[in-house]
Amino acid sequence: MAKHAVLLLATGFEEIEATSVVDVLRRAGVEVTIAGLQAGAIQGAHGIKVLPDTTLGEIEPKKFDAVILPGGNPGYVNLGRDKRVLDAVKTAFELGKIVAAICAAPSVLAQAGILKGKRATIFPGMESALTGAKPLSERVVMDGNLVTSQGPGTALEFALTLVELLVGKQKAQEVKTGLVAKF
Repeated sequence: MAKHAVLLLATGFEEIEATSVVDVLRRAGVEVTIAGLQAGAIQGAHGIKVLPDTTLGEIEPKKFDAVILPGGNPGYVNLGRDKRVLDAVKTAFELGKIVAAICAAPSVLAQAGILKGKRATIFPGMESALTGAKPLSERVVMDGNLVTSQGPGTALEFALTLVELLVGKQKAQEVKTGLVAKF
């Protein structure tokens, strides 16, 4: 049975983090839905516009195997200001779904109150935003069903970690080989 992930997209998202994660997951056979916080094309932090598949209001995040938050400024701020995002993150976490955030977006997980006692990472210099967590300087950190990562340069590692969790180590290695990724 295919795995399903949702990536939440807000104005000011980091393009590398959003598009590479969606691409890598789809290469692995994961069905990914891009859900915008509002209808229509959403502009990233560097002017690239993405047309989401749907809106956050049209989906039930708890039906997905993973909820993913890209970073970007002000993307992560916009995610953190939306009660629907905080509720989706909290519900997914409580149901044991994968909750993943990269760059500054792990701060949204802290806002949702799910990092208490957990190991996590975030964009270097933002460690104080990981309220309740044990901040680590690793590129990708897994703690239970939480996955956090540091930024655009870690996006492929982050995405391949999600592939491994969703569809297995062998598929992650196949996709990594196909990408000619060396890490």
